Amino acid sequence: MPTTLGAAYRDLRDAFRAAGFASPEIDARMLVAAVAGIEPARVMVEEDRPLDSDQLAQIARMRAARLGRTPVGRILGRRAFWGMEFVLSPQTLEPRPDTESLVEAVLADVDARSRRTDSLRFADLGTGSGAILTALLSELPNASGIGTDISAEALATARRNAQANGVGDRAAFQRSSFGEALEGQGGFDFIVSNPPYITDAALARLDPEVRLHDPERALAGGPDGLDAYRAIVVWAASHLHSPAASLYLEIGYDQAASVSGLCRAAGFSNITLRQDLSGLDRVVIATM
Repeated sequence: MPTTLGAAYRDLRDAFRAAGFASPEIDARMLVAAVAGIEPARVMVEEDRPLDSDQLAQIARMRAARLGRTPVGRILGRRAFWGMEFVLSPQTLEPRPDTESLVEAVLADVDARSRRTDSLRFADLGTGSGAILTALLSELPNASGIGTDISAEALATARRNAQANGVGDRAAFQRSSFGEALEGQGGFDFIVSNPPYITDAALARLDPEVRLHDPERALAGGPDGLDAYRAIVVWAASHLHSPAASLYLEIGYDQAASVSGLCRAAGFSNITLRQDLSGLDRVVIATM
């Protein structure tokens, strides 16, 4: 039985490798670091550090949970995004690195127009943990944003995350199916959304870490994966306050053409795409 930090790390790493996990080293390092109360990068620096019985029991529970296909973020109750930490709840999707492409797309356009310090107003439809909203507010010091979600629990989590990351005074939250409850609140400089876009058929094929632990309502996009986009593009077309204002949508790897078509049908004339770190189309940018 491992009794030091390094031995516990190697035990978890080897078990996760044998299970065929994609990132056994990272998973193991994050878990033992959390128990030891140190940064993951220091695990091997402090590998001879002894662990007490309570810490060993905690690591054993984490080991069993991860081997049972609970993702590390759910075990820890938090996930890193855009250099910040976000607490999770059962009603929030785990923010993923690919979604940072959505934040990057917005900031690239803002910078191209020299508007980083402007008093911009935006909406994040289906905010979940509030990761996108909070990341954008952290980069746009004079902006204000409103996040919507159908889940009251998700909104409470998003509010907590905005406050913990220092942008709570510029963040508002509204219970709503996308933009429905924002009628009468004026137009926005931009609108962002990472909506549910998994097809009904693909849901059953998702990895257990996703299928069993992310809320289905944040994943399921209907028979063709486009149900949420149909609602969002029509609403957004009448709630962007100027012709230069844009809608930013995260998409699945094979949805660029179909989502672009929905945007054009809603009246958007200028459609561009942004790729993620894997070179896949990840963001549709639509401007009137």
